[in-house]
Amino acid sequence: MAETGSINSTIIQQWVVNKSDVEKIRNEMIALGHDEDSIEAHVKEYKKIVHSKKQEKGFMFAGIGAIMGFVSCVLSLTNPIPELYYFILYGFTSAAILVIFLGLYFIFE
Repeated sequence: MAETGSINSTIIQQWVVNKSDVEKIRNEMIALGHDEDSIEAHVKEYKKIVHSKKQEKGFMFAGIGAIMGFVSCVLSLTNPIPELYYFILYGFTSAAILVIFLGLYFIFE
């Protein structure tokens, strides 16, 4: 049985790149002869990294949506092109809200 005192970050990065599921990771670790505590530590670290990447993507979408919302607010207030007023007010603002909610979905998933 192979005892590991620390978490092997290279193998975890390999799992992240391959988008492995937890059951496959557990089976692979058991086949390599790791104990249950080591397996749990590796799985916990894997889930933490995957969740961190989703949160990063979520904050990116939320930020883009906030900038879009700010731009649509400024364009609606200044009304530089009167023909596009309703498109900016309803279309661009709605798109900004959808992008923000997409970001919130990734953050809280």
